[in-house]
Amino acid sequence: MSIVTKTGDKGHTSLFGGKRIPKDDARIHAYGTVDELNACIGLVLAEATAPSALRERLLRVQHLLFRLGGDLATPLATREKEDRIGSSHVREIDVGIVSLEALLPPQTHFILPGGNRRASLLHLARTVCRRAERWVVTLEKREEINHDVLIFLNRLSDYLFLAARQAAIEEGGEVVVQY
Repeated sequence: MSIVTKTGDKGHTSLFGGKRIPKDDARIHAYGTVDELNACIGLVLAEATAPSALRERLLRVQHLLFRLGGDLATPLATREKEDRIGSSHVREIDVGIVSLEALLPPQTHFILPGGNRRASLLHLARTVCRRAERWVVTLEKREEINHDVLIFLNRLSDYLFLAARQAAIEEGGEVVVQY
């Protein structure tokens, strides 16, 4: 069976449950950006310098982002979908935040995204996560969605920021903004 269906050739796509919507719909932007975020995290995981604890957590995040994308691709009225993002998934991210905060010195300056390749890739993932979050906010203004998706993305961007700081510190220090 070919991946080519030709059903999207006129600019529409199907959601889980069969509803067709335009490919520029906020819902498509939201889960498309989540897919992009997942690819960014894949880049971080491709780095040989990523420590095993980070690798394990990010691999788990990738699986959760796949679930989150499916959640966004499935209108709440479609009851067949049971594997939505929930508060337990948010708590997983919170645990990662607490773990990283315990390792990091207090932040006293604004930090430039960079420092080294791994830190830069984590900052890139953070900015894509923030864009996904903005699209989810736009979508939530238009229709009811699983609000835990928004909470998860908000917390994940915080986690990615902390992970980027940790990566920069591990390899020589953060780059602070000097005005």
